[in-house]
Amino acid sequence: MSDYTPPVRDMAFVLDTIVGIDSITALPAYDHVDPEIVEGLLDEAGRFFGEVFAPTNRVGDEVGATFADGAVTTPDAFKPVWNKLRESGWTAVTGSPEFGGHGFPKAIGASISEMMTAANIAFSLAPMLTGSAISLLQSHGSDEQRDRYLEKLVSCEWTGTMVLTEPEAGSDVGALRTKAVPNDDGTWSISGTKIFITWGDHDLADNIIHLVLARTPGAPAGTKGISMFIVPKYLVNDDGSIGERNSVETVSIEHKLGIHGSPTCVLSFNDATGYLVGEENRGMRYMFTMMNQARLEVGLEGLAIADRAYQRAAAFAKVRRQGTSPGSDEPSAIIDHADVRRMLMTMKAYTEAMRALIYDAMASEDRKAHAISEAEREAASDRMALLTPIAKAWCTDRGVEVASIGIQVHGGMGFIEETGAAQYYRDARIMPIYEGTNGIQAIDLVMRKLPMGDGAVVADFLDEIGSLDAELAANPDLADIRVALSEALSVVRKTTDFINALESPSDRMAGATPYLEMFGTLCGGYYLARQAVVAHKGADDDPWMAAKVATARFYATNLLDKVHGLAGAATSGDSLLYAIDDDLMGASR
Repeated sequence: MSDYTPPVRDMAFVLDTIVGIDSITALPAYDHVDPEIVEGLLDEAGRFFGEVFAPTNRVGDEVGATFADGAVTTPDAFKPVWNKLRESGWTAVTGSPEFGGHGFPKAIGASISEMMTAANIAFSLAPMLTGSAISLLQSHGSDEQRDRYLEKLVSCEWTGTMVLTEPEAGSDVGALRTKAVPNDDGTWSISGTKIFITWGDHDLADNIIHLVLARTPGAPAGTKGISMFIVPKYLVNDDGSIGERNSVETVSIEHKLGIHGSPTCVLSFNDATGYLVGEENRGMRYMFTMMNQARLEVGLEGLAIADRAYQRAAAFAKVRRQGTSPGSDEPSAIIDHADVRRMLMTMKAYTEAMRALIYDAMASEDRKAHAISEAEREAASDRMALLTPIAKAWCTDRGVEVASIGIQVHGGMGFIEETGAAQYYRDARIMPIYEGTNGIQAIDLVMRKLPMGDGAVVADFLDEIGSLDAELAANPDLADIRVALSEALSVVRKTTDFINALESPSDRMAGATPYLEMFGTLCGGYYLARQAVVAHKGADDDPWMAAKVATARFYATNLLDKVHGLAGAATSGDSLLYAIDDDLMGASR
C-alpha cells in the first residue's frame, strides 16, 4: 500500500489562483486543451501515481539498482510499472504533438511531475532527464535529429541523459577533457570518462540517448570550447530501428546516501560514435537549455519530497499516542501537542509555498514560448530567469528541512529505517547539490539576475508583491499577513538595493546565499498571501479554504520574520569570511 495521496485540490487551486491556467490554455498554442478537463486529468494522474507508482518507493530504496558484468539492473518491481507509465502516456503530457505528445502546458505538467516525483523520486529521475533531453533537441537539434530521436524520447521508449561531469570537472565544466575527433562520414569519435551520470545505464528502455559535452580539436580553452554531441547507447539505423552497440561502457555505479533506485553511473566513451548538435563550441549554450529546465525540475523535487515527508509525519502524529495534552486525562495523539502541531504547520506552510513558486516559474516558461506579444514573451522570460535560481535553491533547501522535521515528528522512530521517514531525508540531500549547487544558484541570482534590466526586473517583481497590499488592506481578517508581508518586503527591497550597489564581486557573492534565502522566504509569504485573499471568500463554508487562510497566517507570523534576521549576513561583505588564515581552518594547534 502507498502512503502518498497526491494533493490534487491544492494543485488545482494553485493552477487557478497563482498560475492563471485559463489564461495559458487560452493561448493559440494550447487551443486543443480544454481547461474544463484539467481537474479530471489531475484526479486520474493522482490515482495512477498514488496507487501504481508510489508503492515502488520502498523497494527502490531497499533493493536499489545493482551493477554486475558491465550492466545495470533495476529492482524487479520497476519494469512493469515503467511499462504502465509509458502506456498511460503520463510522460508525454507536455510533449509536442508533432512527436506523439499531448501538447499540454508546462504548468499542468508541473502537477504531473510533482506527483511522479513524490511517488518515487529515484524512479522519476529517468523521465525527468528524458524531458530535459527533449527540450534540448527541440531547441537545438537538426530536423534529422528531431525526427530520429524525439518520438521515441517523448514516449519514453528511449530515455535521455545529461552527460557533463568528469573527475576533475564538476561545477567547473570548462575543465572537462573528453575529446571529440571528426570522422570522414560526418560523425565524431567521442573519448573520455564521465561520472555522476544519473540513469546513465539501466534495463528499462530499449535505448539511452546520451547528450555529451566534449572538446573538438583546436577548441578554445574553458567553456567557450565545449561542443554538444548525441551519443546513443545503441546506434540508430536510417529506418529508426536499433543497430549495433556503441562504444559506451558502464564502468560502475555509485553507492549513495539516498535515491538508491536511481543508478548513478561512471561511463567510459571509447571512440564512441557521436553526432554534433548545432555548431561547434556552443555546447554550453545548448546545455543550459537542458539545465535550466532541469533546475526547475530539481526545485520541484524539493517540493515533492517535502509533501511526501509531511503526509507521512501527519499520518504518524494522528495515531502515535504519548503524553497528555492540556485538559486531557488520557494519552493523547501527539498531533494534539503544541510543538508537534508547530512542526506540522511548518511542513505544510513551506510545502504549499513551494508549490506556488514552482508552478509560477513553470508557467512563465509557457508564456515565454507562446504569449501573443513580444513584450509578454520578454516579461515571461525575465520572470523565469529571476525565479529559476530561487525555485531551485530555496525549494531544495526547504525540502531537506521539511524532511528533517518529519524525522523529528516521528521522534526516535524517525531515526529507524522501518518507518520510512529517514528515506525522505536521505533522498532529499542530493537536491541542493544537483544541477549547480545552491551556492552557485545564489551567485547566479546576485551576479546575473539582480542586474537584469539595470535592476528593473527584480524591482518589478518586488512592486508586484507590494501591489497585493491593497487587497490585504481591504480585509481586516488578513491584517497580520499584511503587516508581516509589508515589513519583509521593505527589508528585501533595501537589501536588494544595497547588493546591486556593491562594486566588489566578492562582497556580492559573500552575501548571496543568505540573500537568496531572504528572497525565497519573501516569495513564499507572497504566494500564500495571494491564496489567502481568494480562500477567505469561501472560508466560512469550506474548512479546506479556512485552512488555506490559516496556513498563510501561520507562515506570515512564524516564518516570514526570518527575512529580517538574514539581512545582516546578506550585506556584511567578505571581510570576516577571509579573516582567518587557511592554516587555522580545520584542525590546528
